[in-house]
Amino acid sequence: MVRCTLCKERESIYTRAYSGESLCRRCFERSIMRKVRMTISRYGMFEYDDRIAVAVSGGKDSTALLHIMAEIETRFPKSTLVAVTIDEGIKDYRDEALSIASENSRLLGIEHVTVSFKDLYGYTLDEIVEMASRTQLTPCAICGVLRRRAFNIAARMVKAEKIATAHNLDDEVQTVILNILHGDPFRIARIKPVLDSAQAEFVRRVKPLCEVPEREVALYAYIKKIKFQDLPCPYAGTALRNEIRNMLNRLEERHPGIKYAIFRSVERMRPYLEKALSELKMRRCIICGEPSVGEVCQPCQILRDLKIL
Repeated sequence: MVRCTLCKERESIYTRAYSGESLCRRCFERSIMRKVRMTISRYGMFEYDDRIAVAVSGGKDSTALLHIMAEIETRFPKSTLVAVTIDEGIKDYRDEALSIASENSRLLGIEHVTVSFKDLYGYTLDEIVEMASRTQLTPCAICGVLRRRAFNIAARMVKAEKIATAHNLDDEVQTVILNILHGDPFRIARIKPVLDSAQAEFVRRVKPLCEVPEREVALYAYIKKIKFQDLPCPYAGTALRNEIRNMLNRLEERHPGIKYAIFRSVERMRPYLEKALSELKMRRCIICGEPSVGEVCQPCQILRDLKIL
């Protein structure tokens, strides 16, 4: 029997190759909470009286985040949580996720709000993807842009000061590699644990799980018996991100800690990348009136390209 490195008493259930620790169930749970608390503190993510919209899709990461945030916020009675779910309209997939998100919110006594693509854009994602079948746009590229807009609108609807998203360490590192492969390295400057609010209409986004590896988030959810949807999105197989995920997982297996090394390297580079970028001039989209860097915002550009607008 391998004993826990920390408590020296109980049997280990998990070994962190990148740190050499072997942890029992209790010490593992505590280590995840400690990591998240330290991340929140390090980046100053919240104020004591924030109203926080937690983006909950129903998957392992977002449901785990909701439970973690609920536990942390018990120490801050003046802050409030509200779970926000986006219904993209994906047949035979999203209905289960919506039910799970609602069930977890009810279990924790947290208000739950759902906003749909159909209401915001007039079409479900399935319908938009069908219209995009003859274009170069991938389902994930479309969904990512439209979801970001939807979460921002939903957060304003519930009067939240912050949006907490469940991006984990793997997500952050994958996005860095994606931007390099897409020839947009300066975009890395805007991939950070706390995203700046460039204008009042943009609700600040924070990522409390950004220093927790994906497999540890999954293990935490299993150990805590958190109900989540484990069915993958039917469109996920079309994404380049999957190939990058597999590549990084292979590297991590051979070279433990490489994901953290990439994350820390980007943290050190970001200030120099930010200096190299000219200050963004925000304006309002001439079509929808939402904040935009260009004359037309990304969501409207996509919808216009698809001749939906």
